[in-house]
Amino acid sequence: MTGTDSRHDVGTRGAGGAEAGGRAVWSRDFALFFVARAVARLGDTMLPVALAAGLLEHGYGAGAVGLAMASTAAAFAGLVVFGGVIADRFSTRRLMIGADLVRLVTQSLAAGLFFAGHVVLWQICAIGFANGVAGAVFQPGVASTVPRLAADIQGANGAVRIAESAAQLAGPAVAGFLVGFASPGGVFAAHAATYATSALCLLLLRLPPLPGGAGAATGRGMRAFRADLVQGWREFRSRTWLWGVIAVWCLYMIAVWGPTVPLVATEVVQRHGPRAYGLVNSALGAGTVVGGLLALRLRPRRMLRAGALSLFAFFGFPAAVGAGLGVPAMATGAAVAGAGMSFWGVMWATSVQTQVPPDVLNRIHAYDVAGSLAMMPVGQALAGPAAGALGTGHVLLISAGASLAVAVALLVVPAIRNLVRADAPAR
Repeated sequence: MTGTDSRHDVGTRGAGGAEAGGRAVWSRDFALFFVARAVARLGDTMLPVALAAGLLEHGYGAGAVGLAMASTAAAFAGLVVFGGVIADRFSTRRLMIGADLVRLVTQSLAAGLFFAGHVVLWQICAIGFANGVAGAVFQPGVASTVPRLAADIQGANGAVRIAESAAQLAGPAVAGFLVGFASPGGVFAAHAATYATSALCLLLLRLPPLPGGAGAATGRGMRAFRADLVQGWREFRSRTWLWGVIAVWCLYMIAVWGPTVPLVATEVVQRHGPRAYGLVNSALGAGTVVGGLLALRLRPRRMLRAGALSLFAFFGFPAAVGAGLGVPAMATGAAVAGAGMSFWGVMWATSVQTQVPPDVLNRIHAYDVAGSLAMMPVGQALAGPAAGALGTGHVLLISAGASLAVAVALLVVPAIRNLVRADAPAR
């Protein structure tokens, strides 16, 4: 099914959101969800600083940092599809609360290991793997929660993006402060506290039912589970724009984002210290706030085309670090990259949430996330060996060039660049 055809699956869900303004977004329940996402993001953006500084402090290198990050990404990408089926059959709110509580325990355990000075790589990777499993259960429910809380879906996604970006702005700076004046264990303890706060907000949330009873379990047992899994796959592959983006995103994760995250963290921490890395990551967060604000105001008819154009802005981030430029130049590149990525993220999330029927949205989102992240652990695991063979700077410059190729690839696929938003008026 092409992108133009798929808008009729949802009808006018989210239509009129632009005119409805703030009332179409804000409510008590959306505010709770907003806080939950912001606080969880605050902790997540503190984690790379803690891992890089903590593992380097205990004698590990870039490869260990990459493996620690990859353990979480691998578990998440490998299991999120099953999490999507579960989310379409059970209460998404309860699943998200349970996942937050699991991560509260695991990050508290990690904090204890770093406080005690007993840091073994396989234990950190095992904790990361458990976090990835919990994330795989949590993430599918996010997709269906936004449309159930707000009529203006793009506005809601923009608001959540701004909240997460503001957290990203503060998180690395807080983590750098805690690492510099306390220890990496303090960052892990703070990360655990963010999951406790998220779970509390979700516990207080009143989530309205899906339209027409969508999301109820269609049967019990493994046969019904497999049938749901297959149905989700058929819905996914019937949309060329959807699987086309995911196919391109696999390249992005291997060549761009996978290596950029651990190598930028390691390079900046080693050359300039954890506080400088906190500053660069905060600049990335500031840029994503700007991108979220732009997504609140701009409502392009062809959302994915506009989002793909914004991805060209990512080039400057890995290029500045790879070229060995100073902290101000790296921060500027990070800010511009953040704006582009944030705008793309809102365009993409809104397209998925408005073009896909509610009864399969969690499963489609799970396939989306799994496909998007499937190659991320590969890129992260290869980051260390590639940096050892070619040099960190050269690998980051290659990643910068690959980011341009990804944006071009998205624009050359007709089903992606010509997808019309679901609430666009007929011409």
